[in-house]
Amino acid sequence: MKPYDKKIVLENGKEFYGYGFGADVTAVNEIVFNTSMVGYQEIISDPSYTDQMVCMTYPLIGNYGINDEDFETRVPTMGGLIVREYNDLPSNFRYTKTLSEILAEYDIPGISGVDTRMITRIIRNEGSQKVMICDADKPYEEALKEVREYVIPTDMVSRVSCKSRWYSRTPNHKFDVVAVDCGIKLNIIRKLNEKGCNVTVVPYNTTAEEVLKLKPDGLFLSNGPGDPEYVTPVIELVKSLSGQLPIFGICLGHQMISLAHGAKTFKMKFGHRGGNHPVMNLETGKIEITSQNHSYAVSIDSLKDTPLTLTHKNLLDDTAEGVECKEKKLFSVQYHPESAPGPQDSAYLFDKFINMMKKEAE
Repeated sequence: MKPYDKKIVLENGKEFYGYGFGADVTAVNEIVFNTSMVGYQEIISDPSYTDQMVCMTYPLIGNYGINDEDFETRVPTMGGLIVREYNDLPSNFRYTKTLSEILAEYDIPGISGVDTRMITRIIRNEGSQKVMICDADKPYEEALKEVREYVIPTDMVSRVSCKSRWYSRTPNHKFDVVAVDCGIKLNIIRKLNEKGCNVTVVPYNTTAEEVLKLKPDGLFLSNGPGDPEYVTPVIELVKSLSGQLPIFGICLGHQMISLAHGAKTFKMKFGHRGGNHPVMNLETGKIEITSQNHSYAVSIDSLKDTPLTLTHKNLLDDTAEGVECKEKKLFSVQYHPESAPGPQDSAYLFDKFINMMKKEAE
């Protein structure tokens, strides 16, 4: 058998040996798991995974390679990828590079051959924790000491947000939307373009005055990594613009809208990550299968003393998945209605945003 060349060391002291792919570097991050069966390209390029290593529960990863069109960001910032079996011989007419080549290009380490089922159970039972990918011969005590001393950063949004505004335009547009980039997924912008919106993407620390100078029909707050309480510029932006124009938030954007209106957030034991979470729309009673990626959630109890109404609820753990305030012309969801490669149950939320801007323009 081929000798192991890499290992992972968990904060709880467990270690797993395997084979390296991607970048040949040592890294320490937070470990989380994702239950998606497809979409690893979108996962590795989702800025919400900044400083996180993702353990994929689906056992075979890499078999359709990487293509040039499906990236969710221009520069992937994921911490690392942990898989059971890695396939370096893709079978897909669209592929232009292998997964390993892309990870190496952006300095992201990967490891295969480890027991991802056991790792997932550890995270499920003990919660997300810190982890290291390193060479197999690195002394155990040294590795464990480095893992336990690692401090999870709080500046992820400032690192992944654009540094200056940029534009994504569509022919014969009907609305102008300002999108605040906290780590925005490109498919969100594609969806807004498809709905007839010209999108101006601005840095996370853009002020209310700067937004209003652009004369937008609506404001969009993006997804992104980390604890929402540290993203104070966006929370203050929402406080300033709430009620002045239609506002739509997704994921981190949802959490910041909630914080801006007096609700509270908390870190979940292991979060939600994957494309199979059932969410009930409390207004219609319909159940949507959703794609999710978040470590933090809005406390339902804390919504009672706010102007926000709970609109969606997760059926697995009863956590808040959507809020709305019709008087202030805003709404948000914790999950991803733009999810690629799917599911598509929640795409109607973009139409809701369009209708809000249309009503405001009348």
